[in-house]
Amino acid sequence: MPSATDRLDFAPPRDAGSVRAFGLALLVHILLIAALTWGVNWKRSDQSVSFEAELWSSVPQAAAPKLVEAPPPPPPEPAPKAPEVKTTPPAPDVDIALEQEKKRKLLQQQKELEAQKALDKQKAEALAKKEKEKEKEKELKAKEEQAKRLAAQQEAKKLEAQKQARQQDADKQSQAAAQKQRQEALNRMMGLAGASGAPNASGTAQKSSGPSGSYGGKVRAKVKPNVVFTDDVAGNPTAEVEVRTTPDGTIISQRLVKSSGNAAWDDAVIKAIIRTGSMPRDVDGRVPTPMILEFRPKD
Repeated sequence: MPSATDRLDFAPPRDAGSVRAFGLALLVHILLIAALTWGVNWKRSDQSVSFEAELWSSVPQAAAPKLVEAPPPPPPEPAPKAPEVKTTPPAPDVDIALEQEKKRKLLQQQKELEAQKALDKQKAEALAKKEKEKEKEKELKAKEEQAKRLAAQQEAKKLEAQKQARQQDADKQSQAAAQKQRQEALNRMMGLAGASGAPNASGTAQKSSGPSGSYGGKVRAKVKPNVVFTDDVAGNPTAEVEVRTTPDGTIISQRLVKSSGNAAWDDAVIKAIIRTGSMPRDVDGRVPTPMILEFRPKD
């Protein structure tokens, strides 16, 4: 809040010349009245002196008529007072210095205000820049965290897939081992008497020999009626199936060893062998096992 001194600094200068002018005018009027009074008295003194006489003789003389003093002329009316024109006296050096100091202070205050505004603007810009950098850093961290989560999810899926693959392999191996054990058990139970193979032989026949030339036709003749397949197949693809039987020809397993490329035909062949149940005996009364059978849809 501005002080009383500051308010006086901004107030218009006092009119000191009006008192001086009034005093001068009063002095002039007093001198004028004095001059008029002196003039009247001067005339009055001249008349009285002019009638004074000194008597030097004793000759009687008639007395002169008594002087009747004429009334003094009325004093002249004062001239109409001219309107007083107030002139602003030149400001003293002290006022000029105060005015200059006041202007200097105002200019300094304006400069300080502008400097403060510039500083506030710089601070605001720096703060906005800092906030923007923080936002970018947050976005970058969020993206990195999201990328890490995605990578972790993908790694978890990969590990799960590997685990499932290992489990499937283990299941296949377990099934194969179980199948092998079952087959070995069947072979032991069959106990072919009179087998002529070597000690390390893996066959199940009494002696090593192949099927006759007509045995394939017998097998096809027995299995083909059990094939149920009505699809139209391009070409004549071959499906190869390994069949294992007991010595009397009872089918104990069938396995697709080579696909025809047509899943429907492969499935129809496997189901036909299962329906057949047993294989015919060869000309020598034996049933070869294991045997690889080939099936074509157009044969």
